[in-house]
Amino acid sequence: MGKRILIVDDAAFMRMMIKDILSKNGYEIAGDAENGAKAIEKYKELVPDLVIMDITMPEVDGVTAVREIKKINSDAKIIMCSAMGQQAMVIESIQAGARDFIVKPFQAERVVEAVKKVIG
Repeated sequence: MGKRILIVDDAAFMRMMIKDILSKNGYEIAGDAENGAKAIEKYKELVPDLVIMDITMPEVDGVTAVREIKKINSDAKIIMCSAMGQQAMVIESIQAGARDFIVKPFQAERVVEAVKKVIG
C-alpha cells in the first residue's frame, strides 16, 4: 500500500496537478481540501501519512493550519507549497512544524523528491 497524502490548495488545478504527480509515483491520495479549515477537519478524519499544504488560502491560511494539525498530532508530516517571494511565510511555516517546502510553479521531480525525503 502506498503512503497516503492529503493535498491542500485553494486552486483546484493545483490539487489536480499534485494528485497526478503523486499517483504516477505510487502514492495514494487520501483526500484534498481547498482551505486550511477543511484541511484540519480532513486531517482528523483521514489521518494521512503526509499533508502537502499551500500557504496562502482563504478562511484559514496554511501556517495556521500547520499549527492546528501539529496540536492534533505532533508527529504530523507536512510539506508547504508557496509561490515565489513568500520567504518569510516559508520560514514561519517551518517554525510552525512543516518539514519542507516546494516553490510554485513546481517541477514534478521536486515534488517527488520532497515527499520521498519526508515519508520515503
